[in-house]
Amino acid sequence: MSSLAVSVTLLAGYFAGSIPFGLLLARALKGVDLRTVGSGNIGATNASRALGTKWGLVVLVLDALKGGLPAILLPRLWTGDDVSLQQLTAVAGLGAVLGHMYSCWLGFSGGKGVATSIGVLLAVSPWGALTTFAMFVVVFAATRFVSLGSVLGAIAFSVHQMIALQPAPFGPETWPVGAFSLIVPALVIWKHRSNLHRLFKGQEPRFGRSRSKAPTSVEPGAAS
Repeated sequence: MSSLAVSVTLLAGYFAGSIPFGLLLARALKGVDLRTVGSGNIGATNASRALGTKWGLVVLVLDALKGGLPAILLPRLWTGDDVSLQQLTAVAGLGAVLGHMYSCWLGFSGGKGVATSIGVLLAVSPWGALTTFAMFVVVFAATRFVSLGSVLGAIAFSVHQMIALQPAPFGPETWPVGAFSLIVPALVIWKHRSNLHRLFKGQEPRFGRSRSKAPTSVEPGAAS
């Protein structure tokens, strides 16, 4: 796989993923810094608390697009090069997820990467994305915990991919996708470590709990 193609695709994916849409929309619409309200997270869940459900959905879609579009479009710039389209899709997707989680515009901090990851998963493995979404919906419907649904959805994706990539998930042609299928879920779980700690302590709030419409400070027990 061409090192130039990999490097450019990874960096371009990173910069696309690093755009903090939730933060920008909150500032433009209400003059609010999402990092100082609710859970302090810049993603769709916290945006829905600060801006309302409609704008939370807008942030969700934009964060998914900034993952999915680079993963679909960037690899096609190297058509004819000695590089696999599927491999570069995984590279671009990984870059986008890293950009959202560790944005250079936010001091290399950022969101938890769930929406961006879903956008990437649709490009890398549509069936894997469907498995992830189904797990999330089932867990969320049963518990109202966004964090738990996100973590179990990430695990479901890894399991699905390890099965789908058999007999050689880390073979010469499949290893980039195999590695992606472990690294991205691991990053999502790592970003949710504080939520998991609160879940184990019984302190994680369920989505939809009554909150102030215009929160003014970070709530230490809030889900992201």
